[in-house]
Amino acid sequence: MARRGRRTALAGAALLVALAAAGLAAPRLAPHDPYATALADRLAPARAGHPLGQDTLGRDVLARVLVGARISLAVGAAVVVISLLLGASVGLAAGYAGGWIDEVLARVIDVLLAFPGLLLAIALAAVLGPGLANVVIALSALGWTGYARLARAEAAALRRREFVAAAEALGARPVRVVVRHLVPLATPVLLVQATFGMAGAIVAEASLSFLGLGAPAPLPSWGAMIDEGRPFLLVAPHLVLAPGIALALTVLALQLLGDGLRDVLDVGE
Repeated sequence: MARRGRRTALAGAALLVALAAAGLAAPRLAPHDPYATALADRLAPARAGHPLGQDTLGRDVLARVLVGARISLAVGAAVVVISLLLGASVGLAAGYAGGWIDEVLARVIDVLLAFPGLLLAIALAAVLGPGLANVVIALSALGWTGYARLARAEAAALRRREFVAAAEALGARPVRVVVRHLVPLATPVLLVQATFGMAGAIVAEASLSFLGLGAPAPLPSWGAMIDEGRPFLLVAPHLVLAPGIALALTVLALQLLGDGLRDVLDVGE
C-alpha cells in the first residue's frame, strides 16, 4: 500500500510540477504575447507558430493556457493557505478547549456547511465584484470550515491522550500543548485535505470565471476561456478543449497527489 501510494504521489507531484513549470516558462514555450490580438486570424485552427490555434480575437491559445496555469495555481494555493491556517487554528483551539467554545464552533460550521458552497461563493463574489483577490476572499470565507471541522475532530481525540495529560501536569500552557503536540499529529490529515482542497479551489475559480465573477478580462483564466469559446464549440473546438484539458490535468495531478499522500501517511478515509 505504501509503495503504491509513493508511486501515485510521485506521479501526481511530477505532473503538477510540470504544469507549474510550463506556466512559469510561458514566454519561452509560447513566445506570442497572450494579449496581442490579430482579428484577421480569429478562430484559426492549430498551425505552425500557433500549435493550439487562436481565439476569437486572434490571440494565441497556447500562450493564454500557459498564463492561465499561473492564475489557477496561484489562486488555488492562496485559498488553501488562508483556509488551512484559519481553519486549523480555530479547529485545534476549539477541539482542545472543549466545552461551550467547541459547541459554538460546531454549530457555526454546521450552519455554513448547510449552504451549497459554490452558490454561496457566487453570492460573495457577486457582492465583492470581479477580481482575483475577491475570488480568493470568497473561496477562503467558506473553505476554512472543512479544515476547522477536521482539526477539531483530531484535537478532540488527541486531548484525551496520555502525553497531553503529562504535558499539562508539567505546567505546559494550552498554546504550547496545541503547537508542540497537537499540530504535528494533525498535520498529515490536514495536508491530505489541503491537496484535495486545492483541486476544489481551482475548479471553483474556473467556475466563477466562467460566470464572469472571477478573473477580469483580458486575464486568461481557464474558466473565462471556456466561456469565450463555448459559442464556437462546433466551429472552433480548440477554444474549449485546450483550457478544459489543462484544467482536467491539474485536478488529476492534485487528486493523484492526495491519494498517494493518504496511503503514504496512513490517513484514514
